[in-house]
Amino acid sequence: MSLVTASTSGVNVSPNTTGLPGITELQNIVGALLTLGLIAALAGLALSSIVWAIGNHSSNPVLAGRGKTGVLVAFVAAALIGGAVVLINFFAGAGAQL
Repeated sequence: MSLVTASTSGVNVSPNTTGLPGITELQNIVGALLTLGLIAALAGLALSSIVWAIGNHSSNPVLAGRGKTGVLVAFVAAALIGGAVVLINFFAGAGAQL
């Protein structure tokens, strides 16, 4: 019976930024990783565009197809990396409502 009482009383725990030392440094590291990811997506877009152009001009459909796939992957990667903070905040807010 006490187990039911303990579970219905509720737990009130929320994320905070002062619980552990080094949280600000960790946030800076994650921000730098996001920047590196966006730079890598840009490089992937440039390289895939070049492969697509070479494949198209040399009448090589396999190479052109790989270039198109690379362009799409670079766009999706940039969208996910750029929107990562918004996505995480959305799902954290949705999870808090459960």
